[in-house]
Amino acid sequence: MKDRLIVALDTGDLEDIEGISGRLMEMGVPWVKLGFQAFSSVGVAGFEWLGQNGHRIFLDLKFHDIPNTVARDVGMMTKHGVHMMNMHAAGGIEMMQAARVSADAASSRKSRPILLGVTMLTSIDGSGFQASFGSERPLTEQVVHLARQTQEAGLAGVVASPLEIEPIRAACGDDFVIVTPGIRPKWAATGDQRRFTTPAEAITRGADYIVVGRPVLEAADPGEAIKRILDEMM
Repeated sequence: MKDRLIVALDTGDLEDIEGISGRLMEMGVPWVKLGFQAFSSVGVAGFEWLGQNGHRIFLDLKFHDIPNTVARDVGMMTKHGVHMMNMHAAGGIEMMQAARVSADAASSRKSRPILLGVTMLTSIDGSGFQASFGSERPLTEQVVHLARQTQEAGLAGVVASPLEIEPIRAACGDDFVIVTPGIRPKWAATGDQRRFTTPAEAITRGADYIVVGRPVLEAADPGEAIKRILDEMM
């Protein structure tokens, strides 16, 4: 289970990042997620020292732009050795295909990163989706639609709420990677998450990876929080 937990380093505090990184490696948990806040602090130079600590890096910048721009950015981050990164599936098949081609070209000397399409943010629920997007599809159908487009574009998988794991599996198969944020341990506050489950439920539903951030970052003892999350995953 340690290889299926991704801890989100959603902070700009370098001391916190270094401290949690050290605890993770002591516990044998390799994956860390860097969003805009952490990336703004550590930059691409941080990839090297995180890698030297044995980490695998999920770069969570959610690229969303014209195909040429996203292709350039994905290619650049591939050259810097990122192991996983994402882009908004709503950017379209052409954008995602361009990103995949760019990653392939940039990874000639490195392993290709796991490329993911972001479906719908876990802070949006069904009623919020209808009100904000005016879609004729219910939320779950929209998520599955975006997952199918991601697969058609040749990406490895998606970022999606744990509540949509089963319909995505039915549509895209067992080899399609599903990374699930919106994870809240039994003992943690839900915050602004609307579509969430516990670590155990996400694993039972079939998530390949789960992402946990605030329950670790806000804990008095991050190491103990990580241990409790791993225990729940079992």
